[in-house]
Amino acid sequence: MRTGGFTFAEDPVVPAPEARILWHADLDPGALPVRVEPLPAANPDAIDLDRLAPWLTVVAGAECQEHAVLTNGWQRIRIDVESGSLMAGGPVLLRYQLQGVATAEPRLLPLRRLMALCRSGRFASTLFPHDPRTGRWVECLRVADARAGGASYRDIALALFGDARVASEWHAGGRSLHSRVRRLAKAAGDLAAGGYRNLLRPRPPSRHAAAKHETGADDQPWHCACGPTARPDHV
Repeated sequence: MRTGGFTFAEDPVVPAPEARILWHADLDPGALPVRVEPLPAANPDAIDLDRLAPWLTVVAGAECQEHAVLTNGWQRIRIDVESGSLMAGGPVLLRYQLQGVATAEPRLLPLRRLMALCRSGRFASTLFPHDPRTGRWVECLRVADARAGGASYRDIALALFGDARVASEWHAGGRSLHSRVRRLAKAAGDLAAGGYRNLLRPRPPSRHAAAKHETGADDQPWHCACGPTARPDHV
């Protein structure tokens, strides 16, 4: 059952690092569709689900066989099982269902993350770059909670920025804190009204980046780092 874009509803009182959020694949283009088959442990393509058990959460789904997430509370890898099962554990073969260009591209990085986890037993930090939008999202959540509790814009500014900045910048010329808090309140309202459904979708390229792409300014010779010298977490 879909609840607000999730395949199931997590208890809202669970602390964020302990929550196991499974976004629906319609909203998470990086969700990896797989088919699961049993495989002898000695096969080099086998993935030991028992080894992944500390990070693995699996729930039964309606649209597909199972929905799963691998997470340490901070990094995550989403998997949708089209056939077979991850619940039984043991060694399995995952047949990744990738196709085309636009559909496959957002799933390549999650696939590399899964390969790194299977090989090293850890979430490779280099494959989970920081999203610069995160800080603003956190501010929006704090503002939304404050407004729901009846806080004024000035109360919110005091909590976010402190007395000294509010005293000097509340109605400062240009970008005042008053205006900033109003913008945060609007952004929080937009997220609550359904904008959260776009959080996992890639950001559209900037006009500058799009112009460079159209003119071929970014075209560079490329090579495949898949030879024997490639680092395990960069495959």
